[in-house]
Amino acid sequence: MSHEARLSALELVLPPAPKPMGVYKPLVIIGDLAYLSGHGPLCPDGSLMTGRVGDEVDLANGYDQARQVGLTMLATLKEQLGSIDRVVRVIKLLGMVNSAVDFLEHPKVINGCSELFGEVFGQENGVGARSAVGMGSLPGNIGVEIEGIFQIKS
Repeated sequence: MSHEARLSALELVLPPAPKPMGVYKPLVIIGDLAYLSGHGPLCPDGSLMTGRVGDEVDLANGYDQARQVGLTMLATLKEQLGSIDRVVRVIKLLGMVNSAVDFLEHPKVINGCSELFGEVFGQENGVGARSAVGMGSLPGNIGVEIEGIFQIKS
């Protein structure tokens, strides 16, 4: 099953691909590698999910925010590549969690994105290397920001 077909079968709704909020490109391609800039949890209606994890929102909401970031990343990949079927595999994700000082479950938050990519691209190609770190703040008080590196077909 193609990635696009799997996305449809899972009944996943992608938000609109976000426009850059600064001086950068959403995606840079070098050879067969696509470097995706940091994305936040953009909802289909254009709003952002916000809240410091472990303070204003709980772990479950943080996980949901990371999953929404994954959907937002897929929207950009689809817009920039023409189809997510061009994605061969996830190589690396860097997940940043806007978290309370005493919050220690950053990897569990970023699992929201990693598990989504496993569903869409399959476990073998959808789960790559990853880092999950806590941040003192993120733009607009979003709870999660994630960037990624993907191998793509020409």
